[in-house]
Order: sequence, then C-alpha cells, then structure tokens
Amino acid sequence: MGAVTMFGSIEGGGTKFVCAVGTGPYDIQREERFPTTTPVETLERTIAFFKQAEQDFGKLAALGFASFGPIDPNPASPTYGYILPTPKPGWSNANVLGMLKSAFDIPMAFDLDVNGSALGEGLWGVAQGLDTFMYLTVGTGIGGGLMANGKLLHGLLHPEMGHIPLPHDFARDPFEGACPFHKDCFEGLASGPAMEKRWGQKAETLPHDHPAWELEAHYVSLALANYIYTLSPQRIIIGGGVGGQERLLPLIRANVQNILNGYVQSPAITKNIDEYIVPPALGGRAGMLGAIALAQQALGDSHY
Repeated sequence: MGAVTMFGSIEGGGTKFVCAVGTGPYDIQREERFPTTTPVETLERTIAFFKQAEQDFGKLAALGFASFGPIDPNPASPTYGYILPTPKPGWSNANVLGMLKSAFDIPMAFDLDVNGSALGEGLWGVAQGLDTFMYLTVGTGIGGGLMANGKLLHGLLHPEMGHIPLPHDFARDPFEGACPFHKDCFEGLASGPAMEKRWGQKAETLPHDHPAWELEAHYVSLALANYIYTLSPQRIIIGGGVGGQERLLPLIRANVQNILNGYVQSPAITKNIDEYIVPPALGGRAGMLGAIALAQQALGDSHY
C-alpha cells in the first residue's frame, strides 16, 4: 500500500459523476467530473479514471461509491450494488457495483449519495460531534440520509425521504407533480425538474422575488416538520442545486417554526433555528468526500 493509504471516491449523481482519489478533505490528489450518460459508458469512464490513478499513485486501499437511488445497499441481497427502478432513464436494475468489482479487487462500500454526504458532514463538516442528524439534498431529485445513534440508517433498503406525501393545495398550486411514480410526492412537487416544469424555467434563473421560492420553501418546510417529528435529528443539513439557493434557508427556517407551532420544545428550534437548519460545511464536495469516508469505512478506518 505504500506510506500513504489512498482511497477512491465516486459520487454518482443523476446529472454528473464526480470521481476522486485522496485521503480526506485536505488531500485530494485528483478529481474529475463528467456527465451521467448510460450506465456502461459512465462506469467505463469511471473505471478508466481509477485505472490511471492507480498507475500514477499506486493501488487504492478501498473504494467508496455514493450513488443516486434508489439502490440496494444490503450485501446479503442478490441485487446488492444495483440501482433499483428509478426515474433516471436507462439506469433501472443496473449492476453498477458489479461493473466496478470486475475491474478492481479492493474493498468497496456502496451507499446512497445522501448517506455519503451525511457521513462526510459528520466526520469533517457541520455535524461533527453529533450522533443523530440528517442531510437532505434538493436538486435533480430529493433524497435524505440519516445518521441515527452514530450509524447510517438503512433498514429495509434505505430511507426515501424525497417521496413522502405532502399536503397539496391544488388551489394554490395546480401543478400535478413531476414524479413518474407518485406525481405529487415531495420530489414531484419540489425537485429542480418539478420547478422547471411548473414555472417554465430552471430554478437558478428565477428572480429572488419570484413566488416560486415561497412555494418551494413551503414544501421543504412541510417535509422537514415531518422529519423533525419522526426522526428528531439534532441538526438538518440542506444541500443540492435548489436547496443550496441562499434565498431559501431563511424562508424555510421561519416556515418550520410556524408549522411546529411551539410543539417541539427544544432551544435548537425555538431559539437557534439558524444553527439547526444549515447548509453543508463541505459545500458541493460533501458527496465526494462522503464517498472517501465510505471507503475508509470499508477498510475499517472510520470512527463512525
């Protein structure tokens, strides 16, 4: 292995893949981003990246893959390492981990992208010192990862926080929803593609005073209230292309307090909401760094 234990990291998103090699947030030796196309084409490019990295830096100790979902993260399952039926065209039932294992004989960890981001934020980011917190991404899709009592929550498969049903006032919002499975679930109402379909332009191009933001904050806040009631996280981290818009967080914080209406009597919510619902400290690197943390976990190197 040499003097330095190098890890491979894959953040597999619905829009782009981010591959990296390094040891942690302050030591990324190489990084490459490319569009998510077909499974075979995307994984071939991923494998080529790591083959070249091994030529240049030596054999990797382990590989962490934080993927968009839904996925099968259960090593005892016959479809472990597969993307399960997904809205992403062409990716349903793709054996993505199998493709990597055919190319590399090293320990691998496979988990949901948001679980990876949660792990990264717990080790190196805004959730350090906490044992129960969640990371929510609002972007091309919506998903949440939960660290519960110091462990990533899996259970049956993994949480599907983006597909919970929300109250939908059709008088206020006649949009039927964009989820191919549920139409007006959380993702169907509040993801980036849902916003674009509803308003006719991409979320990031909408003006600050556009009514889209109040509506978006309304849906995100309803979801967060559900998570707070059921999961009782010590902190909620919101990232993603839409979730990362600065105009959103103040609206969400105020809405969450209004929806909870004093029922959850914790100073974190009643007095310090600005430190309770927060952006990721690792920013857009949370998923990529989280995948390094997954690789460390695969090797038994992580304190989580």
